[in-house]
Amino acid sequence: MTKSVLIIGAGLGGLFTGAILAKEGLKVTVLEKNSSIGGGLQSFCRFNEVFDTGMHIVCGMQPNGNIRRICRYLGIEDKIKIRQNNSDCCDVLYFEEDHQRYSIATGKEGFIRSLSNYFPDEKENLEEYVKAIFNISNKVDLFNLRPSEGYVGMDFFQSTDDFLMPADGFIAKYIKNPKLRSIVAYTNTLYGGRAGVTPAYIHAIISSSYINGISRFENSSGDFAKLLANVITDNGGEIYTNEKAACILTEGRNITGVKTDNDNLYQSDIYISDIHPCSLIKITDSQALPKSYRSRLECIPNSYSAFSLYIKLKNSAFEYLDYCEYFMTDYSKVWDFGKVSDQWPLGFMFMTPPRTGQGRYAATALVTAPMPFDTVRQWEKTISGHRGHDYETFKHIQTVNILKQLDKFHPGFQGCIENVLSSTPLTIRDYYGVVDGALFGFSKDCNNIMLSQVPVATKLSNLFLTGQNVSLHGFCGVPLTAVMTSEAVLGNNYIINKLRNEQ
Repeated sequence: MTKSVLIIGAGLGGLFTGAILAKEGLKVTVLEKNSSIGGGLQSFCRFNEVFDTGMHIVCGMQPNGNIRRICRYLGIEDKIKIRQNNSDCCDVLYFEEDHQRYSIATGKEGFIRSLSNYFPDEKENLEEYVKAIFNISNKVDLFNLRPSEGYVGMDFFQSTDDFLMPADGFIAKYIKNPKLRSIVAYTNTLYGGRAGVTPAYIHAIISSSYINGISRFENSSGDFAKLLANVITDNGGEIYTNEKAACILTEGRNITGVKTDNDNLYQSDIYISDIHPCSLIKITDSQALPKSYRSRLECIPNSYSAFSLYIKLKNSAFEYLDYCEYFMTDYSKVWDFGKVSDQWPLGFMFMTPPRTGQGRYAATALVTAPMPFDTVRQWEKTISGHRGHDYETFKHIQTVNILKQLDKFHPGFQGCIENVLSSTPLTIRDYYGVVDGALFGFSKDCNNIMLSQVPVATKLSNLFLTGQNVSLHGFCGVPLTAVMTSEAVLGNNYIINKLRNEQ
């Protein structure tokens, strides 16, 4: 008899997990609270243009990259529309403090060469730094799609001394120049890095992924969500939108069903949650989950959130950039994005998304500026569209602040804008369903790594977790976590061995 699986949440984790399990013959049903699937892959249309909400950067999609291998196994590799960033200049950093630009190339040699051009005395240190981050990432079985003894996919206690160092301390161990330390730390905006807290392995995995090469979705990240959804439905699965899980029914240590806010009841053999664990426990019978388990989840700090701009550009007004740009105020503040500051924005990412047949000029531009949830906490009890005049004034002020900064390294940029729309951490909280609008899920703490490691298995025998709060986050991490979750159902190394056999 075919086992049935019910997945709560059609974000990147829920869709990847559902696609894997459906391909392996399980009967998959996915419930999504929004009208569209995808979570961070969601797109929306404004000003007659399509904008991606969150999944702007794609890693692991280089030839034989780890995520590409999973997509090949799912049968969607050739259907994905992505555009590689310029390998000679994949990212540009601009520091307002000294008006200096830094162009960064991909590949180990390219990364070292490009930064050595600015810091020739640091070439040997850069070589040792790159060697160290790849040494760490190579230790992670899950990241390398290697068989492992357990579902965690990482052995923290047999790793290098660098593995659980604070990321900022790890960088300082290899890089001597203070400015260069801040430059190689620029990717911390992609994992919610905190000085003295974020473990070096997070920095190493993200940075090595970037060095290997980054891409962007062509046209819409929502198209990728549809590809994953098609794997589910083509294999007999079902996806229901506008179906928010409202109550998880239990009997002893077993889930017996999920009731939605539409008063529909869904029952299955196995249940998988792709929503934030703290949101999950709120709709689960308090008698089913031990108080200690609930308390542990609730005390894990969340990563910071973001303020975003979605810009429609005038026709033939601004050239398409085949790289991403990162604006930073001061070198000394690259680890301060999670702190409330009067000097906001401390930094942001700027990009022009590619379109099929991309010509010389860009049609749209995106800005993502890290912002702690405390900045908007005064409106946390409000709902979208009814937050009040003060909130709209706040959004306008922040939009003006960002556009002023953009004009500093793209003079005249504001004259290229036809329309602009903004969103805040409250938008992320409400549409992604994440606590405090946490952009990167739970924050990992090298000082208490066991606290911030959330197992795939739960205290309920037929409930498992997937998504960015479990292991790794982002486009490179969540699909790997989905493999972990799937193997908790199918058997350890079941999917990994299939991926290895298909190479």
